[in-house]
Amino acid sequence: MSTDVVSEAVIAAVRPSRRPRHLGRFALPTYSWLVIAYLVFPIAVMIVYSFNRVTSGLQLVSFAWNGFTFQWYRQWSNIPGLTSAFWLSIRLALVSTVIATVLGTMLAIALVRYRGKKFRGRTGFEQILFLNIAAPEIVMGASLLGLFVTFNVARGFVTLVLAHVMFSIAYVTVTVRARLSGFDVALEEAAYDLGANPWATFRLVTLPLILPGVLAGALMAFALSIDDFVTSNFVSGTNVPFPVWVYGASRVGTPPQVFVFGTVIFTIGIACALSSLVVAKKKA
Repeated sequence: MSTDVVSEAVIAAVRPSRRPRHLGRFALPTYSWLVIAYLVFPIAVMIVYSFNRVTSGLQLVSFAWNGFTFQWYRQWSNIPGLTSAFWLSIRLALVSTVIATVLGTMLAIALVRYRGKKFRGRTGFEQILFLNIAAPEIVMGASLLGLFVTFNVARGFVTLVLAHVMFSIAYVTVTVRARLSGFDVALEEAAYDLGANPWATFRLVTLPLILPGVLAGALMAFALSIDDFVTSNFVSGTNVPFPVWVYGASRVGTPPQVFVFGTVIFTIGIACALSSLVVAKKKA
């Protein structure tokens, strides 16, 4: 009898409790959905109120629901300066993304492939990359402003591109480097054995395999560029990007068209992200 009691006690002690597992099964999904709701709620508000009618004389955002309308989508270009600021941000994001993606991909390949005497200062480059990511934007913006003023460089589109490329390269490099870490070099060696030159090997073998990482880095660079306010505010000059224009307008009153442009940017971002996932799934 005592043996049975001891056996049951041992089994009860070893057997995992169902209650914590039961709670964990619901706690983690609940927590995850609350975080997602917290992140998505401001965007949802922006999208909903881009369709809100304005009944007052001034065409400014009203957070009292006055009825559904497509008026602001039809009048998207009626606010002076807003449309030009939007297209400036789009051009700036595209140019800086292309440059940062090319340079960041090359740097990532160099950091992965070359070590020791083949790449002197490799550790220093890695530290600079992470310092670039960790540095506050106001520090980068102020330092770039001081640099451009010292060398008498007129602030405008060129200085904006230089600044955006500078803070985007590190993100592209880290993303592409993560993709290259599991790359099988034997595939490139096989291409060389079959007579391919270095450019053909990169174009036909290396690039298709690391393309998901390159696209992910490019999307990140594009998002960082079109979203940047602090650094752009320092180096923009008379060329006012979309975030800087919105900040200036918010001190007086935000027109509903700002929500329209925000909705369009968000939709484009979602489409690009989904396209990147499709490409990555095909390459996997």
